[in-house]
Amino acid sequence: MSDLMTWVEVGGPVAVAGGGAAAWAKSRRPAAWWPMAGLPVSVVRLLASYGSVMDSCGLTVPPSRLRMLATWATTRRQVRPVPPRRGLIRPTSTGLRLRLRLAPGQEPADLAASAERLRHAWGVHAVYVTEVKPGTVELRLVGFDVLHRVRMPRKTGGDFLAVPVALRQDATAFVRDYRTVPHELVLGATLSGKSMYLRNLIAGLARQPVALAGIDCKRGVELAPFAPRLSALATDPEQAAELLPVLVKEMEDRYDLIKARQGLAPGTPEEEITSDVWGLPEDERPVPIVLVVDEVAELFLVATKKDEERRDAMVTHLVRLAQLGRAAGIYLEVCGQRFGAELGKGATMLRAQLSGRICHRVNDEASAKMALGDIAPEAVEAACSIAPERPGLAVAGDTSGGWSRIRTPYLSLTDAAAVCRQTAHLVPDVPALDPFRPAVPAVPVERPTPLVAPRPVTD
Repeated sequence: MSDLMTWVEVGGPVAVAGGGAAAWAKSRRPAAWWPMAGLPVSVVRLLASYGSVMDSCGLTVPPSRLRMLATWATTRRQVRPVPPRRGLIRPTSTGLRLRLRLAPGQEPADLAASAERLRHAWGVHAVYVTEVKPGTVELRLVGFDVLHRVRMPRKTGGDFLAVPVALRQDATAFVRDYRTVPHELVLGATLSGKSMYLRNLIAGLARQPVALAGIDCKRGVELAPFAPRLSALATDPEQAAELLPVLVKEMEDRYDLIKARQGLAPGTPEEEITSDVWGLPEDERPVPIVLVVDEVAELFLVATKKDEERRDAMVTHLVRLAQLGRAAGIYLEVCGQRFGAELGKGATMLRAQLSGRICHRVNDEASAKMALGDIAPEAVEAACSIAPERPGLAVAGDTSGGWSRIRTPYLSLTDAAAVCRQTAHLVPDVPALDPFRPAVPAVPVERPTPLVAPRPVTD
């Protein structure tokens, strides 16, 4: 009895202290808490309650008649409903993954509808369902809020014209792939993280053989730090009105190149026939161009009749680039605080051509509807619920209707500018853009401090 009292007196406070430490680690250091405490507990919960949880969620099916007869003949007991067959549990740094073989009559939507119930039953932060092949799905269990403190995975899947720029809510990397989604609209209010998204994007593209062009009508304060890596930069509407026709002319020249390649002899192999620049031989293929437009609303604002004519011309050029630029290897990244029909003629037509949508925190619901309302109406509510104290959090969608929450990792302006200086030698040769190449001031070289003091000079 005395030993029992000693354990209660000493072990009780230790257990309470251990629980408090675990709670502190879960809230402050979730990446360290998960492999030490969260993962073992979640695995035990899953293994112990898998069958009962599936049954309570309505994810079981009656057993086959042959199995019922065999079980009754051998054990004289009834057979319980059959859950989906579970595969091996594979732990990850942020959660765990397992594959399920669906029972006859089930579909992935059944599991997706019960994801919230599974989350609570197994005590994890979120559960996501992905179809692997017909009859097989993968459950991805996320142990904690990975968007609270963003840590990009080691394997991000980046490739040429594919830049990992953010982390998804299911702990996978969000990759901005221009070959899949050629043009994108990025919306966000002041201090919402839109500039951080651009920094990560430009820093990733700077390391690739890509021509970067920018239009920043805020006198270049956003894009000027990246000038060593830019092939062209316009810092006001007047310069933008000169740059856009040059890009359209470059696009037309590339189409002439493709058209000349299509004028082939009858015996030409099929693999040499192409309708875009990616089908051209590598030595003839022009370099891709990514045009970043920061604060696009500045291009739509007019004060005089002359400004209105210039605005109409610029919008026409942007729409042409959005409609025809992909096959010529020219891609658009359009950013702004608001974007809608009230900007003027051509705004809605331009937005319809921007397949990718990134919506950070916005000031009103109408802005969220501008970005996501026409492709994923249910994502509008998610975009409106972004808190001001979580900059970089956004909702990413595309014209397929899919959407997810993402958050951009922190990248200082100094580090992004340093990447552009280090990769300045990768600026490709695009003669049409040479007149718009920004002037890069020379970096002052600090003289080393001499180790030996000079001898004093006397008269």
